[in-house]
Formats: sequence, C-alpha cells, structure tokens
Amino acid sequence: MTNPSVGAPRHAAPPPPRAGRREWTALVVLMLPLLLVSMDVSVLYFAVPAISADLAPSGTQQLWIFDIYAFVLAGLLMTMGSVGDRIGRRKLLLIGAVAFGAASLGAAYASSAEMLIAARALLGIGGATLMPSTMALVRSLFQDPAQRAKAIGVWSAVMTGGVALGSVMSGVLVEYFWWGSVFLVNLPAMALLLVLAPLLIPESKDPAPGRFDLLSVPLSMAAVLPLVYGLKEIPSEGFATPSVLSLLAGLVFTALFVLRQRTSASPLIPPALLSGSGFGPAVCLNSLAMFAMMGSAYFTTQYLQSVLGKSAMESALWSLLPSVLIGLAAPVTTGLVQRGAHRGYVVTGGFVTAAGGFALLTAAGTESLWLVLAGSGVLACGVVTVMAQMTDVALAAAPPERAGSASSLLETGQEFGGALGMAVLGSIGTAVFRHRMEDDAPPGLPEAATETLGGALAVATELPAGTGAALTALARGAFTDGMGAAALGGTAVLLLAAVLALVLVRRPTAGAPAERPAPNTLDHV
Repeated sequence: MTNPSVGAPRHAAPPPPRAGRREWTALVVLMLPLLLVSMDVSVLYFAVPAISADLAPSGTQQLWIFDIYAFVLAGLLMTMGSVGDRIGRRKLLLIGAVAFGAASLGAAYASSAEMLIAARALLGIGGATLMPSTMALVRSLFQDPAQRAKAIGVWSAVMTGGVALGSVMSGVLVEYFWWGSVFLVNLPAMALLLVLAPLLIPESKDPAPGRFDLLSVPLSMAAVLPLVYGLKEIPSEGFATPSVLSLLAGLVFTALFVLRQRTSASPLIPPALLSGSGFGPAVCLNSLAMFAMMGSAYFTTQYLQSVLGKSAMESALWSLLPSVLIGLAAPVTTGLVQRGAHRGYVVTGGFVTAAGGFALLTAAGTESLWLVLAGSGVLACGVVTVMAQMTDVALAAAPPERAGSASSLLETGQEFGGALGMAVLGSIGTAVFRHRMEDDAPPGLPEAATETLGGALAVATELPAGTGAALTALARGAFTDGMGAAALGGTAVLLLAAVLALVLVRRPTAGAPAERPAPNTLDHV
C-alpha cells in the first residue's frame, strides 16, 4: 500500500497572514507620531530668532534648546525599544503620546529658556518611546514580506519627509502666529492617536522577555550621549579638548555597554541580533544613508538663508521642493525589488543616486538656487531608497519578539550616522571657509568674521557700505566653496557605500526556506 505522505512536503510552514483594510488604516494612524517626531528635529530651524527675542537665552542655552531633543532621543532609543518589547509596543506608544503631548504644551507656553530646555528634553523622552514603537508595530501588523516592504517604504518616506516638513511648518507658523504654535500642532495629532490606536492597533510584545537589565540603561546613555555631543560640536569647535574627551568617554562606555550585553543573562540588545543574517549590514548602510542626509542639510539650510539671502518663510517653502521626490522613491524601488530586481543592485543604485546629488552640489555657486534644490532632491531620493530597503532587511532578519530592540538599534544607528555626517562634512566645510577667509579677508576684522558665515554677515552690517558688501560677497563665496568641498567628500563616502552594498546585500538563495511566520504574540482587542 502506498504511503500518501511519501514525496509530500513535511512541516511546510503556512504562508504568513496578509494585512487587510484594518492594518493599512492602522499604518496611517502610526504615521501620525512618526511624522511629528521627525518634524520636531527641524521644527526650530526658523523659530529660533523669535524664541531668542522673547526668552533672551544665552548662547549656550540657545544651543541646548535646539540640541537637547536629539540628545535625549538618541540616548533613550535602545532603552525604550527594549521596554516596548516587554510591556507591549502599543502600550508604550500610548504612554509616549501622552508624554509628547504634555511636553509640547509645556514647550509652547514656556516662560523662560530653562523651561523650554526642560520641555524639549521631555519631548525627547516622548519621541524615544514613539519611534521604535511605530516601526516595531509595523513589523507586527505586516507579516507578509511584500506587504511589509511597502509599509516600510511608507514609513521611511514619512520619516525623511517629516524633517523637511518640520522646517516648512516652522516658517509658516512663525510668520503668522507666535513661536509656541510650532509645538501646539502636536496636540491634535496626539489626541487622535490616543483615540484610534486602541481601536485599530493590536498589542504586540515579547511573550518571554526575561528580566530587565537596569545597569544597561545608564551604560547605553553614557555610551550614546557623549558620542553624539562630541560629533555635534566638531563642526563649530573643531577637534577641541572638550569634543575629543567627550568622544573618548563615549567610546569607553560603548565598550562597557557591549561587554555588559555579552555577559548579561537578559541583555538590553541581544548580541545574537547583530549576528542575524543581514541585520548588521543593514544598520551600517542605513547609518551611511543618514550620514548623507544630515551632512547635506547642514549646508543647504544655511545656503538658502545666508548665501541667497532669503527670508525664513521663503527658505522654508523652497526647501519643501526636494521632498517631492521622496514620496516617489520608496514605493518605486520597493516595486522593483518585488518584481525580482536584486536588492543589492537597488541599494547600490540608491547610493550612486545620492552621490550624484552631492556631485551636483559641488558645482554650486553663490546664485545656484535651482542647482542646489536639484542636488538636494536627487540626494534625498537616493537616501530614501537605501533606508526603505535596509529597514525592511533589518526587520525581516530580527526575531519578531525582538522587533522593538531591533527598531531602536536601527534608529540609534541613524542618529549616529546623522551626527557623524554633520561632524565630518561640517568640519570639511568649516575648514575651507576659515582658510579662505584668513587668506582673503582684509586685516583687522573681528575674529567672528573668519569663523562662521553668520559671524561674517553680522560683522559686515557694522562696516561701511562698500567694505561690508565686499566682506559679504567674500563670506558667501567662501561658504559655497566649503559646501562644494564637503559635497566632494560626501560623494566619495557614498560611492564607497555603494561598493559595500554590492558586497553586503545578497540576493536570497534559491530554494531557501521562506521567512518564518511571527509567533502568536498579538493580543487583538
């Protein structure tokens, strides 16, 4: 008698469930906090002058008003990702929405620089809960690989576009309202999230998370914060002693943090996560993409205002144009991969495209508005292509029960990449600017005139008309030369990244087992 089981596949895994209308609607809801968190990175770009006039912060306080959000966000991402895996990602999302809304209200009505700094720090805490939660919930909602790739493409486009939209929103609101309105726009979105998330988004968490490693929390912050601070200070201060010491301290604590993760019975970031197929390369390449995005933004925002002399409103509206391409890049490239294109070739093409954007910036002069906008748009298009594909690779490689930790590590890498881009490319541009100003500027000028473009323009207003105009033209030309040199360096980095992508991003082996479905960790409400 013939055995009917002979020749039949044994233990064939069922296909993962496909998302329906509810899951896609839930994705729209998840984009609300992601958009606002990414907007808050740049929402103060054009509000700082109004804040300075109202609260009269010192120079140091003004820097902290701007930077404290990113510092706290970067320092807590890994912790909050692990917390979400343990208590539930939807629960953490809702807690973060309350914290983000309350902090936004406090920031809007801050009556002193100290209050605004404290509110911005609380916004960073809220943002650190929201970002990994949204990405991890996307991983849980979309278990079908093709649908998840499309959802992550949307996620990447919203995150990148939010940075551009934040500056535009800032310019428009400050033009017609008071500076606190840039924070109040967060409240309706957070309220809508609190209402809709429990109805549309199922809870998701690690069914067996183990004990929470409390020692890893301060170690992770001690590793991340000094590194980010040191990298952010290098463009303006150079390799001064405080910046170098901060970087060294960060590296020491990074080593201690890694040692703790290797020896802890329940680590914050499991070492096995990085050894998973594709996860480590995805974090690396994603960080290089953010290196390009933030490194270019350091120059283009100043170029629009200080070189072309446009107002805050004009600069904000012009800066929105390059983001149009962002909405097209992710879905188009995701479609190419799903139609059989080699993902490694697509990611390599993304890096080459972004390098082409930098190459356009190398040719910019002091009156090259359209060239700079085109370069920024092409660069953003390439960056979003890379980020969408690498985020999908990282989440597919990570165990579903560790989606929060995986998301937080990916986003921490992005923060490092962005800070490194501003440090490296900003340092190149600053060095070229100072060298040219020291060589060509007339003697006897204040030191501020040769340090930064803003300082030179401020000194020019105090000089006789002819001398001031000459100094303004010289400073704008020197800044543009520095931007070109930095763009050349960015082009080289991205071409190297393209080669790395060819080597590191591999096509799935024919006949390889399909991605295993996620364990049943969703508690539908």
